[in-house]
Amino acid sequence: MLGLAGADRPARAVRATPPFQEVPPVPTRHLPPVPPHPDRPRRQRAARRGAVVAVLAAASLAGLLTGPAHAGGDGGDGPHGPSDRELRRGLQALVDTPGGPPGAVAVLTADGHSEVYRAGTSQIGTGRPPRTGDHMRIASTAKAFSGSVALHLADRGALSLDDTLGRRLPRLPSAWHRVTLRQLLNHTSGLPDYTEDPTFIAELTADPRRRFDSRKLLDYVAGDPLRFRPGSAYRYSNSDNIAVALMAEAATGQRYERLLAELVYRPLGLRRTTLPQGYRLPEPYLHGYATDAPNAPEDVSTVLSASGVWASGGIVSTPRDLGAFIRGYAGGRGLGPAVRRQQLTFVEGSSEPAGPGRNGAGLALFSYTTRCGTVYGHTGNFPGYTQLAAGTKDGKRSLTVSLTSQVNSTTNPRLLATLRALQEDFVCRLLDRREPGGKR
Repeated sequence: MLGLAGADRPARAVRATPPFQEVPPVPTRHLPPVPPHPDRPRRQRAARRGAVVAVLAAASLAGLLTGPAHAGGDGGDGPHGPSDRELRRGLQALVDTPGGPPGAVAVLTADGHSEVYRAGTSQIGTGRPPRTGDHMRIASTAKAFSGSVALHLADRGALSLDDTLGRRLPRLPSAWHRVTLRQLLNHTSGLPDYTEDPTFIAELTADPRRRFDSRKLLDYVAGDPLRFRPGSAYRYSNSDNIAVALMAEAATGQRYERLLAELVYRPLGLRRTTLPQGYRLPEPYLHGYATDAPNAPEDVSTVLSASGVWASGGIVSTPRDLGAFIRGYAGGRGLGPAVRRQQLTFVEGSSEPAGPGRNGAGLALFSYTTRCGTVYGHTGNFPGYTQLAAGTKDGKRSLTVSLTSQVNSTTNPRLLATLRALQEDFVCRLLDRREPGGKR
């Protein structure tokens, strides 16, 4: 999630769990946003300031653990999932809650068959429902994309999980030089989070659409010490995935955006996924809103420039593409067994916001152990958007849940609890022996 990583939050000591055992298989053109009404410039500026405040407050409890990671299968003997009707009612209830998202869309895919669940609207005032081809900000789910790039490079020998910042990025502070790629990917690096830095915050607040130099974001915290000895504790940090992308560039001599295209987008057929630098979104898109009841929802879709989050949260995708990505990444597509084992080695740690069930932190991949079984994925949080993408370890099933408002433990803890319970219901439906839609 973009925002404060929680300066007053104690780091958790790391306890690793072994890899899980295998189980049987059970270039888009960017268009400018709709211009604001001429009578609303003050509201637009207020919305931008409000969104920035949300960004800075959003992660004040980031990384709180929901419990230790547990080994387990992708499904099996757990209870059957709820019915389609129950899931649709649950999604609608979330949208109808005061302060809830104006729109929500969930997609369950099993063995090539998809079932779409939607509630609310893609844009207030239009009546248009959310669609699986609508663009959206995927927020910190983009961290899994950086993990995919890094692990594919490691599998090809261009990078090693034991490579250090000192070797690949010697210009960074010498105190950081012993941090490894593995520690960056599972958030045990101890790197200070640049989104906490007062200068970064001041610049973002002064101009939310500011075009940051994404490759210099770590300079904001270059004078700060590590939060803890690398590898000794877990602490979610946006800096980690900026460093991952920079290591990938240093190892290959190619820009991160090109590596994404070659190693992730093309192999998985992601035709509507990009990493922009500006604030615009390509049409059609899910409009994201600030929903601070009893105030009317305010459109914040294009409030912030993606350049300030880059590899840690700047990717724009669609529910359809995001599902295809997580099936590939959770399923280890294209990874050899050695790298795959490392990807699925978990320590205690939560995504932000926390995903369903008990969370464990792997290499840019979290385990979500629910009453019905375990799925693997990532969550994301950004002004106007909340995301969950998860899949089974065999890569045959996936779940995405996308909301058009920011829901986390700071902005609306009660709604987050409701959301996590609903996400778990969707996981149970996904892991049910029936296909989505009721087919066995």
